[in-house]
Amino acid sequence: MNYQKIPLAAGLYFVGVPIGSARDITLRALDVLASADVLAAEDTRSLRKLMDIHGVPLNGRQIVALHDHSGSGVQDKLVAAIRDGQSVAYASEAGMPLIADPGFELSRGVGEAGLMLTCAPGPSAVLTALALAGLPTDAFFFAGFLPNAKGARLTALQKLKEVQGTLVFYESPKRVGAMLRDAAQALGGTRPAAVCRELTKKFEEIQRGTLDELTEHYSGKAPKGEIVVLIDRGRLPAVSESDLTSDLANALETNSMRDAVDMVAQAYDVPRRQVYQAALELGKET
Repeated sequence: MNYQKIPLAAGLYFVGVPIGSARDITLRALDVLASADVLAAEDTRSLRKLMDIHGVPLNGRQIVALHDHSGSGVQDKLVAAIRDGQSVAYASEAGMPLIADPGFELSRGVGEAGLMLTCAPGPSAVLTALALAGLPTDAFFFAGFLPNAKGARLTALQKLKEVQGTLVFYESPKRVGAMLRDAAQALGGTRPAAVCRELTKKFEEIQRGTLDELTEHYSGKAPKGEIVVLIDRGRLPAVSESDLTSDLANALETNSMRDAVDMVAQAYDVPRRQVYQAALELGKET
């Protein structure tokens, strides 16, 4: 038996559940599912199946459905249960709750009510894909699902062009080819990217290449399974030191040092300290 039944304080417990392999669940998550007074889930059947796999009994508890179409009534009942001293565990269909999944309104409602909420963390397709894609992980931006319509999708991608971090998207297998084509158009076809499919599952697959190469690979064929697309950050053009110094000298002729430094730093998108140091050097020379 992998779980323990433990006393839980009244409050909301978000539970991270596997994105594929059922054995990726944590022992603490099993403890919370075994011990909570009330169980709630985005998909009641998937949570019941997961509990059955790990031998966690319901013991007479019902699993309350809470998803995007539940309405405020279900949330109100869960908040009321916590007020009455009960522990409530909530799980998404897969992965971490709230990450492109329901749960935000419940989290906000419990927080605004001044009630306890915590999390038994677990797998995340976003973080798993970042670990496997071979792209920089020091900074990333999770954009969730892009719009379905081509024009809206292109606009959304263009707004992300200057983000200095790896871009991460969830995508439908039916639309991944069109999404890659639009990304190549909006962001540049030479950008490195990766398509991660069926993470932690039997047919896990990682395809790496430029956006142009991946667009060609997925042209005319739709893969099966859950998809995460990652795109490398845009590269800022190199700043010419001579151009920066020349523009700074011109700005100093008609502006205070502070204003000139601010103007040039903003124009070249470089740290203000770098421009200030260049201004000091110009002062020494003159």
